[in-house]
Amino acid sequence: MGRDLAAAFAPAREVFEEVDDALKQRLSKLMFEGPESDLTLTANAQPALMAVSIAVLRVLEREGGLDLPKVASFVAGHSLGEYTALAAAGAIPLADAARLLRRRGEAMQQAVPVGEGAMAALLGLDLETAMAVAEEARQGDVCDAANDNAPGQVVVSGTRAAVERAVEIAKAKGGKRAIMLPVSAPFHCALMKPAADVMAEALAGITIAPPRVPLVANVTASAVSDPETIRKLLVQQVTGLVRWRESVIYMKGQGVSTLVEIGAGKVLTGLVRRIDPELTGISVQGPTDIEAFLKTI
Repeated sequence: MGRDLAAAFAPAREVFEEVDDALKQRLSKLMFEGPESDLTLTANAQPALMAVSIAVLRVLEREGGLDLPKVASFVAGHSLGEYTALAAAGAIPLADAARLLRRRGEAMQQAVPVGEGAMAALLGLDLETAMAVAEEARQGDVCDAANDNAPGQVVVSGTRAAVERAVEIAKAKGGKRAIMLPVSAPFHCALMKPAADVMAEALAGITIAPPRVPLVANVTASAVSDPETIRKLLVQQVTGLVRWRESVIYMKGQGVSTLVEIGAGKVLTGLVRRIDPELTGISVQGPTDIEAFLKTI
């Protein structure tokens, strides 16, 4: 993860070194060499994913002359990606973003004992129906809509028994499929309230600057630039619904026609096409992608 970037570009190496220093850990060694079981721990995965995205962006800026405010109308990120987006836009320094994501990962993991929470993807249901499924499944437990990813793809999160009930209810309500997800904690639901409290304290201790490019926030699916509003929304995001489908629709409504996913993977690029086939999604991950993308701007 990120090894090809580090080998090819000095700005990428500098990002990984800065994140290592901020965390007082050789996270880059874990990213490059594994073991994967350690890298996928939430406390490591969150800052690692952010580091790869910022490394790609720094290469585009330093080697390719990309000026983010000139080419981008908005920045946005899915869940932890919101911190990446804010770091990209200069609202949160890279070192602070790494430390916040390490704290966020630890807090989310510690909020619910392993095995007590769960998440499931409900396929073929719209958000309104999925929320009704979650409500019916609660029965005194916690079950919330966690991610509205794309038409027909809503994730619910909560106590294991309630989420398992939601899987069966979704099938009865006409869902195509309902799949339990292999996650370490039930993210973006009321069970994450202890983690939200931790993040409120952590975020209170850092300076947030106005972003160079407005952020489309997960919990509101609208643009925000005020630092104190951003701080509050980042806390709300821990327990709140990630309104990704609505965020993409909002950006299109503001005149955006192309969304560029920067960093590891291309899940969001695939979601863009499902949300609106008229939109173009571009994934920029490694050296080859970087060279190809720079020719288009």
